[in-house]
Amino acid sequence: MSGLALITGATSGIGAAFAERFAADGYDLILVGRRAERLQRFAADHPEVAVRPVAADLATEEGIAAVAAHCADEPLDVLVNNAGVAHYMPLADLPAAKAREVVNVKVLAPTQLARAAVGGMLARRSGTVVNVAGMLAFSGPADAGFMPRRAVYAGALAYLVAMTQTLAAEVAGSGVRVHAVCPGVVATEFHSVQGMDLSAVPRMSAQDVVTGALRGLELGETVSAPGVEDYRLLQDAFAADLAAFGGQRPELASRYRAG
Repeated sequence: MSGLALITGATSGIGAAFAERFAADGYDLILVGRRAERLQRFAADHPEVAVRPVAADLATEEGIAAVAAHCADEPLDVLVNNAGVAHYMPLADLPAAKAREVVNVKVLAPTQLARAAVGGMLARRSGTVVNVAGMLAFSGPADAGFMPRRAVYAGALAYLVAMTQTLAAEVAGSGVRVHAVCPGVVATEFHSVQGMDLSAVPRMSAQDVVTGALRGLELGETVSAPGVEDYRLLQDAFAADLAAFGGQRPELASRYRAG
C-alpha cells in the first residue's frame, strides 16, 4: 500500500499513532505540528518513507492557511484532521483567546483543510478524510452533575461529527470517504499539558484509536466509536436525530401555544 497522507497534530498522541500506522503501510507523509524538532525526529526515524515536516500552529489563521495550501496543492490520498487543544473549563471562565483557539483548531482548521483537499479528491475520484472528534460530542444532554463543564470544547466536537456526516452524504458515490472517530479518554499528553492528572483513569491507547478508525472505515461506518461495544447505541442516536429533524412542521407545536 502506498500514497500520501497529511496528518495534523502529528507530534504526539493520536496524530503520532496515525503517522506510525501510515508509515508502516508505505505512505509518504506530510506531518503538521507546532514542535518542529519532533517532526524532524520522526522523519529521521523513518527513512523508508518520504516525510515532510510542516511546522504550523492551527490555532492561528495564518497556520490554517499555510496547511490548507498543502491540502489544495498536494495529491492527498488521506487527510487526518487530528490537531487538538483541551482548554476544559466552563464558558464563563474560558478566556476569549482560549475560546478562539478551540474553535480555530477543532472547527475552522478541519473545515478549511477538508474544503481544500476534497476538490482534488473528487477530481481523482479517491481519497479519505478522517476527523478526530470525541465521545464528548454526545455529552450535550448531560445535566449539571456531569463535570467538568466544557461547552465550547464539546460543541466543537459535536460540530465535527455533524459536519463529517453531512460531508459524507455530499460526496457519496464519488470514491471519496469521510469519517469521524470518537474516542473517549486516551492515554496521551493531551490532558497532562493542561495540568490534568488522569493517571488513575482507565484510558485507551492511541494505537487502538487508530485501529478503530481504520476498521470503522472498512466497515463503512461514517462515525466510529472505538470504545463503544454496542454500535447500535450510536445508530439509535443518529436515528433519533433524523426523527427529530423529520418531525418538524410549519405549524407552531401545541406545547408552545398559549393556554
